[in-house]
Amino acid sequence: MKKSKEIKTIYYSDELNDEFSEAKIKAIPIDENYNYGSDSFAWRVLHFLYYRIIAFPLAAIFLRLKYRHKIVNRSALKKMKKQAFFLFANHTNPIADALIPTFVAFPSQVFVIVHAANVSIPILGQSTKYLGALPLPENLRATKNFMQILKTRIQGGHAICIYPEAHIWPFYTKIRPFSDASFRYPVQYKVPTFCFTNTYQKRRFSKNPRIVTYIDGPFFADDNISAKEARANLRNKVYNAMCSRAKNNSVEIIHYEKSSEKK
Repeated sequence: MKKSKEIKTIYYSDELNDEFSEAKIKAIPIDENYNYGSDSFAWRVLHFLYYRIIAFPLAAIFLRLKYRHKIVNRSALKKMKKQAFFLFANHTNPIADALIPTFVAFPSQVFVIVHAANVSIPILGQSTKYLGALPLPENLRATKNFMQILKTRIQGGHAICIYPEAHIWPFYTKIRPFSDASFRYPVQYKVPTFCFTNTYQKRRFSKNPRIVTYIDGPFFADDNISAKEARANLRNKVYNAMCSRAKNNSVEIIHYEKSSEKK
């Protein structure tokens, strides 16, 4: 793998919890008063306006111009029209990661499970729910609302995207270990699971790498074992597929090194 001439090194200590996003946003509380949206006619009109009319073309232009974005193996999702499914992906780009799920899932609509900070952006925060953001709840009563909207979106035949690594490591070219906690959703709702892996490719005439997204799946939970075992098994299938695809990275923009190995 080639290294960028302007490569910088970031030292980490905890692959599961270290966060390297440069955005510093004070998260609003996601409690029982947070409105996740509904399936009403008015909500669907606003969702269509924000999601398809405003965000979709702007996102397409941004990904094309800045990263020459390309999706590989889109045919894996060909049979998923009007059928719910889960998407898991690596978390390596603060802007592109918010946009790419839309194009991976297309023509299905996708809702992304996010941290509260993603819906706490000044001015724009309130609109993110209409773009498909589902922030994680903070208490039991909020969890009830979260699970209800998740069920509504799945019954509506939509895609649900999750970044199981949870924290952003910009331009990281490997897959960090992640827990199987979020895999309980596809096990519980008995729907197919896919994953996509964003990789960074060297471009000849640009400092910006090309993002090439690889889709894999479907993966299914094993009904012959316990829910806990099925969750772990499904996680391993996704993790292994993503690790295999990560080998396609061809340029390193930021080098990550464990602090205990610092020279």
